[in-house]
Amino acid sequence: TNHSHISLPSLLSSSTLLLLTILIDSIIMYFHNSASIRWIVLSLFIRFTLSYDATWESLDARPLPSWYDESKFGIFIHWGVFSVPAFGSEWFWYNWKHKKDEYQAFVNRTERPGFTYPEYASRFDAALYNPDAWASIFAKSGAQYVVLTSKHHDGYCNWDSKRVPTTWNWNCMDVGPHVDLVGGLAESIKATTSPFTHSKLHFGLYHSLLEWFHPAYLQDKANNFTTTTTFVDTKTMPELYNLVQQYEPELIWSDGDWETTSHYWKATEFLAWYATHSPVASTAVWNDRWGTDSTCRHGSFVTCQDRYTPGKYQERKWENALTVDATSWGFNRNSSSYYSTEYLIHMLIQTVAFHGNMLLNIGPSADGTISPIFVDRLKGMGEWLRVNGEAIYATTPWKVQQNESSTLYYTTRPDTKTLNAIAITWPSKNRLVLHTPQAMFNTTTVTMLGYHKNLDWKQPLNKKRGMIIKLPLLTPNVIPCQHAWVFCIRGIGNFDTEGESKVAY
Repeated sequence: TNHSHISLPSLLSSSTLLLLTILIDSIIMYFHNSASIRWIVLSLFIRFTLSYDATWESLDARPLPSWYDESKFGIFIHWGVFSVPAFGSEWFWYNWKHKKDEYQAFVNRTERPGFTYPEYASRFDAALYNPDAWASIFAKSGAQYVVLTSKHHDGYCNWDSKRVPTTWNWNCMDVGPHVDLVGGLAESIKATTSPFTHSKLHFGLYHSLLEWFHPAYLQDKANNFTTTTTFVDTKTMPELYNLVQQYEPELIWSDGDWETTSHYWKATEFLAWYATHSPVASTAVWNDRWGTDSTCRHGSFVTCQDRYTPGKYQERKWENALTVDATSWGFNRNSSSYYSTEYLIHMLIQTVAFHGNMLLNIGPSADGTISPIFVDRLKGMGEWLRVNGEAIYATTPWKVQQNESSTLYYTTRPDTKTLNAIAITWPSKNRLVLHTPQAMFNTTTVTMLGYHKNLDWKQPLNKKRGMIIKLPLLTPNVIPCQHAWVFCIRGIGNFDTEGESKVAY
């Protein structure tokens, strides 16, 4: 097509390609049709045969790697020099530099006269950083991918960036912890298996394109981002290529794009390489924040804005990046406003029903510890997903309807023809009334995740659709979970379509 081209290496003649096809089929048959082996073989085939052009048209035509859509839930980590003052938000330097009163008062109260933001870096020691412990916490939360800040808008690099000379003395090896923070977590995450899906966790990186106060960026900006690209050529692009080559992240979460277009950032050139020639080409995904012309329009998935919640089904894959701390993405020592476990679970359910993923952010402290309140929320997510994960992971939105109200959502499992009705409040009088499923007298069955018996149901009188499910009386020691409950419905007449007009009563 015009969107992308398939280019087989010249050494592959038609006969060689035929032999390769037979070999692939033999491998799959040998491993009893294993899904994981099939994906490995397919990934290798894609890696060596598909290439993408440096245009949004070509890149947007690339199929979304299945791991991302199936994951549904990931962890976002904002961590850096801003974690040292831990005041206000991760925009500390910007707010202080722009003379916001509370930031100036904080620095005047806590530091000597003439103190500068870069001096905080020596205190960013990560003395208690334990990436294996982090990976364990994230895995137990039910998250399937982890996205770590490699560089925020202050420009400080959380990785061993010696191959990018322009990062000298403003990275974690030269000043601060003297430990490769990205490298440590990349290794731990990739070695960790999810106890929920039994798949390896996926590792991704957040990276800011701009740096607020970098002279080269300010000069390019003064030139209206047209006559010079010094910052992109010597800083942004070398960093991105270095990160991918060194740590092989399967997801790049770009940010800091909002002052100019993707043309200045040379975004499509990088992404074409990332999707075609990088070490993770077959599984790579990226977001939409690559320029003013790109946000909410281009990318493997769209984020549109922080805490994006469209409130209805979206045909295009999207992601809701939100925080546990309602006030900040980075660690804020003064925060007293945190979202509840119940709120976060409900947000996950709504997001998945509407074809999104949820990326939940935490902000570790400067010493590398994760606040108990963050751990508590992640533990709560994991407890709910341990019971109800099959209604979340690898599900698809229901084609017929995604929700009946603000308290009842649907997901489906096409492999088992199961419709999951997820109630985020316990139905009154222990009766769950559904208006959309077309129940069939001889085939429809209902179960509740975490409960071992089938549930009784009946059809409303004079209705072609709908069903009333009788819920069990559950004492606190028997109820399988808190916050939301999943009812698995099989054998309905309109699982794939609007259904038949004839309904058995």
